[in-house]
Amino acid sequence: MHEFKAIAEYIAENYPFAKKIVEVGVGKVPDVAIELQRLLPKCEVIVTDVAESPELSGRVKFIRDDITEPNSSIYEGAALMYSVRPPPELQPYLHGVARKVSADLLIKPLASENISLKGNLMNYQGVAFYVFKGD
Repeated sequence: MHEFKAIAEYIAENYPFAKKIVEVGVGKVPDVAIELQRLLPKCEVIVTDVAESPELSGRVKFIRDDITEPNSSIYEGAALMYSVRPPPELQPYLHGVARKVSADLLIKPLASENISLKGNLMNYQGVAFYVFKGD
């Protein structure tokens, strides 16, 4: 739980005026998005996944989407896209969509996993993740 709270706090501190933030591949754990919505109440927080919607607090919007064949309109206007423990094969798709819509990208890989992309390794409150700045 500390990990999810730390990621949400990092995002809130670094994107305080974001109008839109999108989590890709939320799975069944929307903890970061729910905390983020609490920390940034004026920001539209959207979560996406190819599967069914997780249990949400009602303030976070779920949209079904496949990042390998994305609906770009979901991500357009986002200051940040992020993904917690995405499979390595999806990382290039995440990066590609983020670049296309000029959004920053945050990826929290599994602790033992190397990331194939070149980004800035961050350590925030003992939680390591990568940040890629949008072009």
